[in-house]
Amino acid sequence: MRPDLVLAKGLALLPALLLAACGPSLDEQSAVAEETALAAARATADAFQGELRDALAAAIEAGGAAGAVEACAAIAPALAGNYSEASGASVRRTALRVRNPLSQPDPFERAGLQALAERPMTPAGKPAEFHRIVGGELRYMRALPTAGPCLQCHGPDVAPEVKAAIARLYPEDQATGFREGELRGAISIRWPLHKGAPAAAGKVDSPAPSS
Repeated sequence: MRPDLVLAKGLALLPALLLAACGPSLDEQSAVAEETALAAARATADAFQGELRDALAAAIEAGGAAGAVEACAAIAPALAGNYSEASGASVRRTALRVRNPLSQPDPFERAGLQALAERPMTPAGKPAEFHRIVGGELRYMRALPTAGPCLQCHGPDVAPEVKAAIARLYPEDQATGFREGELRGAISIRWPLHKGAPAAAGKVDSPAPSS
């Protein structure tokens, strides 16, 4: 090949060679994006779960378990919507046995729930996680194991007034009969890899429960 053509070809490749020498590889960039998305999803799950837990605890104190069913029907979807809007991701709860029919799992979530059901808690006593990269976004799920207070609304011996509230609000309910430690459901987050971390992982404004 003529020397001038060899030189021209070499010059054409120079920017790519410099980028490879000076910057992170595509695999490294992908790994950073995945770790950033995972950290952001975890922080969002922390905030969402914490705020919902506090709201339900207040509802139980004010109106008992039946009041918590009433409050959860309004608060949980509103909080999920607010965290989705604030983060730019999709935030929701789902389960294999749902209370709200809108919470039915998609195929990925069903597979994640089945995996989490085998071991809802880690050896360190933390809720287990399930995550994969699918179609340019992080699919993240965090187990919601059944704790003692959850049994009031989700256990095998639900009080008559709680059953009545559930039947009125969720006539197709499937989410009772759980025992402590069993997987009740999961927080499910779809985090686009092109996004960075959320501006704030703390609480977001949430509307008051509807009457």
